[in-house]
Amino acid sequence: MSLRRYPYVQVDVFTSRALQGNALAVFTDARGLSDEEMQAVARETNLSETTFVLPDPGAPPGAPVRTRIFTVAEEVPFAGHPTLGTAFVLRGEARAREVVLALGVGEILVRFEDREDGTFGEMRQRDPIFGQVHDRAEVAHALGLEEGDLDPGGAVQTVSTGLAFAVVPVRSLATLRALWVDWKRAEAYLARTDAQLFYLVSRETEDPSADLHARMIFYGGEDPATGSAAGCCAAWVVRQGLAAPGETVVIEQGAEARRPSRIVVRAGGDRDHVSDVRVGGHVVEVARGELRL
Repeated sequence: MSLRRYPYVQVDVFTSRALQGNALAVFTDARGLSDEEMQAVARETNLSETTFVLPDPGAPPGAPVRTRIFTVAEEVPFAGHPTLGTAFVLRGEARAREVVLALGVGEILVRFEDREDGTFGEMRQRDPIFGQVHDRAEVAHALGLEEGDLDPGGAVQTVSTGLAFAVVPVRSLATLRALWVDWKRAEAYLARTDAQLFYLVSRETEDPSADLHARMIFYGGEDPATGSAAGCCAAWVVRQGLAAPGETVVIEQGAEARRPSRIVVRAGGDRDHVSDVRVGGHVVEVARGELRL
């Protein structure tokens, strides 16, 4: 049997320092891998997500690059840190300023700039869709909290820019940091709603330069940085009147997973019509390798 070789690059996303942020493996030419093999490889990397690039040699320069995103359990149409990290890898040695990915949700443009502290990229996500406003007592019970633990300054609401998250405002940083989620209980609640996952945020932060402290706990454990949810949160803060349209909001995430991350978001429009959702952060390359099958 012939040996098949697939090169990959591993990056840390939403951080300017290696071994922090959210790790991502990018297979730069996945042509020849079946759907089942891609899922098996994603289980092998055991990262939050793994991406598979399917280049078209006949495409003109700057054309959208087809990319598929897999968690350890399933393929997803969109995710934030895989989009940013994959675009970073594809900008290549030429250090392209813009990269367009063709994802399950459509085309996503990522713009880059080289700063003193490293490479910063920003994507424009799809305009948000606001869904269900959740009963606060039911959400608190699903998360193992008391209703009084939730911040009355914002509604618990589902928002989607490609993946649907119920954004949950928690009153104190101490409560959010101490939270232990029974995933089966949380999943049972989510199954009855229009949200796929919870994104929990507190207006109390560890870093005074940050605006929100966030956690995202799912079937894979604790996510160090969730760019798709951060985009939803950008829209949510404008909708709730917690940030002005166009105002930059800094989200710190990942401290509880010992992989601190920093996500920079903003959204435009107005409270009734939020649009132009932007999610940005730094990316750093940490490894290169080759998969052999």
